[in-house]
Amino acid sequence: MSRYEALDLSGVTTYSVQKRASKVSRKNFATPTKEHLSFREFWEGLPNFLAAGELHEFAERMTSARGKQPILWMTGAHVLKVGLSPILIHLLKNGFISSLSSHGAFAVHDIEIALFGQTSEDVADTLKDGRFGMARETGEFFTQTLRENSAKEVGLGEAFGEALIRKKAPYAEDSLLVQCLEAGIPMTIHVAIGTDIFHEHPGVDGATLGRLSYYDFRIFAKQVAGLGKNGVVLNVGSAVIMPEVFLKALAVARNLKFPCHDFYTANFDMTPHYRPCMNVVQRPTMTGGKGYTFIGHHEIMIPLLAAALETA
Repeated sequence: MSRYEALDLSGVTTYSVQKRASKVSRKNFATPTKEHLSFREFWEGLPNFLAAGELHEFAERMTSARGKQPILWMTGAHVLKVGLSPILIHLLKNGFISSLSSHGAFAVHDIEIALFGQTSEDVADTLKDGRFGMARETGEFFTQTLRENSAKEVGLGEAFGEALIRKKAPYAEDSLLVQCLEAGIPMTIHVAIGTDIFHEHPGVDGATLGRLSYYDFRIFAKQVAGLGKNGVVLNVGSAVIMPEVFLKALAVARNLKFPCHDFYTANFDMTPHYRPCMNVVQRPTMTGGKGYTFIGHHEIMIPLLAAALETA
């Protein structure tokens, strides 16, 4: 016999599970894979729960916006370093990218891919003796391009794209800077001084670099101002710079009374970060719309999204 008194449960009231609202139902279960499964069957067979359900929903938002509302992409450089240039180029040619914006590291990798078909040095190795970032041809490209545009009113992304075209870059088909320019899609580059390898080269003109990058901010702000209702914004792998740039562009657009509310945002990244969460997913959609978060490797998530959009 216990020395402690227990609660008497005989008076507990119960009710039928059939009358209870349940969050899990068989109709939302996954469909097992089978031999010769098509992507559409795989996509439609995903369980309709949590991230899988939200990815379905977000893909539908993008499909609905295509050709009607802006679809603005912001990215980090990692998307290039894991070989996603052809996927992004395919998406822009099929109407799923209205503008593309990134930072200086993206420009470095895109330019090296276009000119040499390769990019991304071994930082740990080259930093040991100060070789990191000192690729001669890359520095010369930036120096020459800035010199050629020192008196022009043009954005940095447009200037780089035009320079690659003039040089007849042998791998231009894999360059977002070139392909966006040829498709008439704004490609803006937002440079943070001191963060990129071209800042290490003595011939780079900081004044021109800043002026052209600032012009790109104004181009980007114009795109944000046009978001309207049901537009879409994606941030793919930029943990700091693009979320901060987006927040300022949105503030300017709303300050000028553009009706950029009730749109949809999504952050795709390998780990959660504060700024994308706050500046892309949460704060911009507080006046309407919805923000989504998708955690996973870019080399898996972006091809998955692109394939899903093809099924629409």
